[in-house]
Amino acid sequence: MITAPAVPEGEQQTLPIASNDDVVRARQLVRTLAQQCKLSLVDQTKLVTAASELARNTLVHGNGGTMRVGLVDKGGRRGVSAVFQDTGPGIPDLELALTDGWTSGGGMGLGLSGARRLTDEFAIDTEVGRGTVVTVVKWTR
Repeated sequence: MITAPAVPEGEQQTLPIASNDDVVRARQLVRTLAQQCKLSLVDQTKLVTAASELARNTLVHGNGGTMRVGLVDKGGRRGVSAVFQDTGPGIPDLELALTDGWTSGGGMGLGLSGARRLTDEFAIDTEVGRGTVVTVVKWTR
């Protein structure tokens, strides 16, 4: 297994998401940062799972894009922030897309809604024809 290098607090690392290998690399980097931030094992797993789903969505539904990830500090509280951005078709019905079980493909329909449940902060900005940006944060307890 390849371990991603540590990222200094406040700095972000950007990874392209253009292949299945990039989804794996995104997951590995998020895990490394979650460990560096000292998230619990349960919270590491939740964040890595959310990042994996969002990276896969970026690749499959957004025709590829980027993930920007880094350590964040807010009032002495540490966490990991990950931003997934694509210039794909956008999401025409965001409310529907955030509904458990709804899928635009052959998946289980838990990608966006699951990522929202697994993280402490979740924001999405999407526009048809412009693409989608999803931001998640997981904070230490």
